[in-house]
Amino acid sequence: MGTAELSCASLEKLAGTQGFQIAAVVTQPDRPKGRDLREQSSPVRMLALQLGLPVLQPDRARDEKFIAELRGLQPELIVVAAYGQILPQSILDLPRHACLNVHTSLLPAYRGAAPIQWAIANGDTETGVTIMKMDAGLDTGPILAQRRTPIQPEDDSPALHDRLAQLGAELLLQTIPDYITGKLQPHLQPAKGASRAPKIKKEDGHIDWNLSVQTIRNRLRAFTPWPGAFTNLRSAEHRSASGAVLRAPKPHLLKIWKAGIVEKSGAPGEVLSVDKNGIIVGCGQGALRILELQLEGGRRMSAAEFLAGHLLKAGEKFEK
Repeated sequence: MGTAELSCASLEKLAGTQGFQIAAVVTQPDRPKGRDLREQSSPVRMLALQLGLPVLQPDRARDEKFIAELRGLQPELIVVAAYGQILPQSILDLPRHACLNVHTSLLPAYRGAAPIQWAIANGDTETGVTIMKMDAGLDTGPILAQRRTPIQPEDDSPALHDRLAQLGAELLLQTIPDYITGKLQPHLQPAKGASRAPKIKKEDGHIDWNLSVQTIRNRLRAFTPWPGAFTNLRSAEHRSASGAVLRAPKPHLLKIWKAGIVEKSGAPGEVLSVDKNGIIVGCGQGALRILELQLEGGRRMSAAEFLAGHLLKAGEKFEK
């Protein structure tokens, strides 16, 4: 059972390994996406069709007709990875060997929908994957196996996502045989160290320039590509010779794609310098060198390309 791209690595591993028979793949229904709102299949459904596997797409996992269909398959084991719905107890109790979940954190840390993003945003230097026997709670079930991996300083969410997806798939394949034969026994999650990883919201991408430069850069890495890290640049007021305001400042939304840290100080949000090497902006502590950015409605470009077409001077201010 899975929906997101993260699930595909585990499905591919299971389908390509002798000894596993996949009775069905369960994923969420096709959803309208994009500007034209055309219905699109989940990455898991597309992969399952390529592999020639039967696909079930219930609107709700709690649907009695779906549960009856699932019961008719008589599964010995259900594997869940980024499915996107909470499973009812009737499904958790259905397979002979329970339901196993591939979770991209070292539980009990980062229970919830966005463990990868919050680990990066919080400046963690290590994360990992957990194979867990599911219970009725939110990622609270007993642990079967874990594997660690460092979070590199340049890792963003897509890079860490891909590494953890492969790591989780490999650990899943190693874990299942020992669990089924009884060689591996689940153990309760420790009470200490539990934390939450709530779903990312668009407003999480707003840059608060009062934060330290390290915190801002961590959040930029975490929230790339969605919702991104964005800020507002307010253009200067246009005044008449008498000093009357002819045109009020207009805010321009800027999305920052890539940035580095500079040992420099200045007022939070103030543009300290601009040149072909980047746009340096003051933070609550330190300064951020913007290397790649995108004006709302425009294309992604380097700082040098942006400055070639947009007047930006030291002393101007970025705002949340």
